[in-house]
Amino acid sequence: MSTFPAHEWVNTVLPASDGIPMGLLPAWHAARTPRRAAITEGDLTVDWTGLEARANRRARALQALGVGQDDFVTIALPNSVAFYETAFAVWKLGAVPNVVSPKLPAAELDAILELVRPRVLVCLRAAARPGVPVHAVDEPVDASLSAEPLPERVSTYWKALASGGSTGRPKIIVDHMPSRWDPAAGALGQQAGWTVLSPGPLYHNAPFSFMHCALFAGCHVIEMGRFDALRALELIEKHRVQWVNFVPTMMHRIWRLPDEQRNAFDLSSLEIVFHMASACPVWLKERWIEWLGPQRIWELYGGTERQGRTVLSGVEWLQHKGSVGRVSPGARLIVLDEQGRECPPGEIGEIYFLPDTGRNSTYHYLGAEARAHGEWESLGDLGHLDADGYLYLSDRRTDLVISGGANIYPAEVEAAIDAHPQVQTSAVIGLPDDDLGQRVHAIVQPAADALGTDEDALRASILDFLATRLVRYKIPRSIEFSSEPMRDDAGKMRRAALRAARLPRTET
Repeated sequence: MSTFPAHEWVNTVLPASDGIPMGLLPAWHAARTPRRAAITEGDLTVDWTGLEARANRRARALQALGVGQDDFVTIALPNSVAFYETAFAVWKLGAVPNVVSPKLPAAELDAILELVRPRVLVCLRAAARPGVPVHAVDEPVDASLSAEPLPERVSTYWKALASGGSTGRPKIIVDHMPSRWDPAAGALGQQAGWTVLSPGPLYHNAPFSFMHCALFAGCHVIEMGRFDALRALELIEKHRVQWVNFVPTMMHRIWRLPDEQRNAFDLSSLEIVFHMASACPVWLKERWIEWLGPQRIWELYGGTERQGRTVLSGVEWLQHKGSVGRVSPGARLIVLDEQGRECPPGEIGEIYFLPDTGRNSTYHYLGAEARAHGEWESLGDLGHLDADGYLYLSDRRTDLVISGGANIYPAEVEAAIDAHPQVQTSAVIGLPDDDLGQRVHAIVQPAADALGTDEDALRASILDFLATRLVRYKIPRSIEFSSEPMRDDAGKMRRAALRAARLPRTET
């Protein structure tokens, strides 16, 4: 049972204004706790003294390639100690880390490099691109480079991340916070000296931001690399993890473990379990609250752009089931209909934020323009407010299926399908239909214990299951089965791509 009290951290903003330069934070912690573990990856543990020395050498290697004040440095690396070293090395030079997936196809990476024009690309040697200086992390850093501190530098922007959007065009979100941080302040309840688990890919905003914020506050980061449900529980028990951020996909995979496996681990060290990045099905959140208790389960909704956010605890959620919380101080939130009128409580519209510091104060885009209504900006999500100001998500505007004149929100249908005991995950899309305009189509990945099951029998079982949970017009008109996951490790789904892949065969 968690004993950690929920205090003012719920509504705090990023503590940047008078903090220490991020590049100096490893040295700050090394001076106080030199042998305390900073990062553990498998059998490798790096203490604060080691992290400072390794980051200084890597910074000098980047400096030799021309990296200087406010230059972009594109980082295309898998989760690793080298990733964290590189981020601190970039901040030490007053430069800006531009983080992208190491799995990008060459054409997509080239499009981002053309947009960002980084001084250096940090990657594995095999991913080098012509015309861009490369620092390859799978090659040893010159041991003759000094490990001594570098002069103090602060970058104008602390990060620039590639968007997880589905427009088909690269978009970079440049965060306007300078590279300073108060080492006494963790993010979202992280406390100095805590141990935190890193289960998500660092090229996504939440894992990148909150794992580095944990290091800024002197926490010990347990880097698990690629997520695995059983291993996550093993690491929580082994290292007495106190803080973790999951996405609902990870929560679903953990919950689908056999009861005897899931309940075999001592998770009493956990103080805070955050989830974000996509809507969590009500049934799944109920199970987690029953399992770990409402005091430990927290949720955040917001964007990399930081125009605003909502936060709520499991205790609040039980009073407002399905909600993602109320807007936190520092911003305002409204829901607008298609004519730009504010929606009354209970009416679904598009969600807009406006930070108290004004539009464009928290970020700017490279390669895109914000969706806006006057000063208000939207992330493209639909939802509604209740009479108490609690926000409820419906879906992405671009994913809405209109079938026979009725609005159908794929996330709602997916949540119902995913509750079936023989389903691992699902994606729901709209496909053209001569009669209905669009028909609801489901792509289902069966659970491991359902592989080999007769598809017709499984399809019939799912439809019977849905008949007790969804109104008839929301039930998929067609179901296909796939062995490929529909969501990535960060819980992101690309429904537009799934739909586009099926349009040619639909038209045929």
